[in-house]
Amino acid sequence: MEDWEARAERMVLSQIEARGIRDENILEAFRNVPRHLFVPEGLRKWAYDDNPLPLGNGQTISQPYMVALMTSRLDVVAGMKVLEVGTGSGYQAAILARMGAEVYSIERIASLARSASLLLKELGYPVKVRYGDGRLGLPEEAPFDRIIVTAVAPSVPSALMEQCALDARLVIPLGFPDGTERLLTRIKKGERFKDEWGEYCRFVSLLEGTVE
Repeated sequence: MEDWEARAERMVLSQIEARGIRDENILEAFRNVPRHLFVPEGLRKWAYDDNPLPLGNGQTISQPYMVALMTSRLDVVAGMKVLEVGTGSGYQAAILARMGAEVYSIERIASLARSASLLLKELGYPVKVRYGDGRLGLPEEAPFDRIIVTAVAPSVPSALMEQCALDARLVIPLGFPDGTERLLTRIKKGERFKDEWGEYCRFVSLLEGTVE
């Protein structure tokens, strides 16, 4: 089988760079984070394909381009404090850590939080994974320079907005009554927020509570 570095390079060229994402910090992270290790073993041959993949527990790992797109909307600079809501496999958190961010990630499903935390530690990514209700954020660690939500919600949770630092960016997919979903980047300017709408998308739902 082709080595994973070659598959990752092809993924970057054909799926990410070809669709207009040219930030070298993002491309470098996608070349160097081994995506296949964040995918269930039986699905690893498809890890670098242009598709989301199931993780179990009704969760998915997003297609590479969507991870890259949300990362580009986040506009991360090394040293920034980032909160991820919805750890899932840990892949998005690994990308952000590779880019030099100080990453906190919260996951509502205990088994996913455990497995992601172990894998990230094993691979050397210093991500702080917490088990809890992501809609509430992590007030004890706030404020955050960047917040990324990897599940769709009908509106931006107020707790997350309260945890935004000055000039923070919050990226989240929002769902509408007609069933469509669209990426929103909410930017904090002083005491106000500015909204920038992006691409249509499809995500699992942001749910309340936790699952043991």
